[in-house]
Amino acid sequence: MPQCEMCGSNQASLKTVKVEGAELQLCDNCAQFGTEVRTESTSSASSKYSTSSSSGKAKRSSGSSSSSSSKKRRRRDMFDDMEEIATDYDTRIRQARESRNLSQEDLAKSLNEKASLIRKIERGDIMPPDSVRKKIERKLDISLVEGASDDDSEWSSGGSQKTTLGDVVKRKD
Repeated sequence: MPQCEMCGSNQASLKTVKVEGAELQLCDNCAQFGTEVRTESTSSASSKYSTSSSSGKAKRSSGSSSSSSSKKRRRRDMFDDMEEIATDYDTRIRQARESRNLSQEDLAKSLNEKASLIRKIERGDIMPPDSVRKKIERKLDISLVEGASDDDSEWSSGGSQKTTLGDVVKRKD
């Protein structure tokens, strides 16, 4: 017997209801919290995602798409253009500041920032906001970003034949 995705009660039939942008299978009591969605299929067990083991249709398509997905490159997204701050940013800042014989207060004053901010950054308690990071880089003539590489080896399979969740799950949209 299917369960309501909101309250967990077992019901004979559930309604597909959109609640704050998410489509859920809900009982009559919980359906009042959203807007009922009219679906083409009346299956209460339908899901937005299917695995290759859950339906025959997905089994046929998973074989052809997994072989073609290994040839495709990962799509670029907004995070590819973002710079990553180095993991040792605190050490780089401290060493550059000390090599110029500047105290934390002197550096803060020259950057027009609070000394407490510089202390927190050097301790590694917080990461410097982009505006402060750029000021520090200019003042101390250092780079706090890791080398941005075009190598997507961490995203590609690298020739290994391991099956991942992405190879198995297919969206039904």
